[in-house]
Amino acid sequence: MKYLAAYLLLQQGGIEAPSAEQIKNVLSSVGVEAEESKISALLSSLEGKSIQDVIAEGNTKLASVPTGGAAAASSGAAASTGATEAAAEEEVEEAKEESDDDMGFGLFD
Repeated sequence: MKYLAAYLLLQQGGIEAPSAEQIKNVLSSVGVEAEESKISALLSSLEGKSIQDVIAEGNTKLASVPTGGAAAASSGAAASTGATEAAAEEEVEEAKEESDDDMGFGLFD
């Protein structure tokens, strides 16, 4: 992912086809040791393609991924509410116990 990010940063900077050396320079500027094999794999997979085409292709692939998370999220929210109420009750009880422990004396009295 970091190699792709460096590639995209270079493209945003105006370089249409960043080289392996330019990608290495970007990565080394932030302290990342670049692997030549990963850079060459990235460049070969993007060779002859525009970033807009790659993004469009990725969007069509993501559109086919089933997302059944909406029902799980709503049930999780309901369970979370119950847990939050129980935690709030427990905190109130702890506060009552702490107030009894000081026997009416404050820290700065």
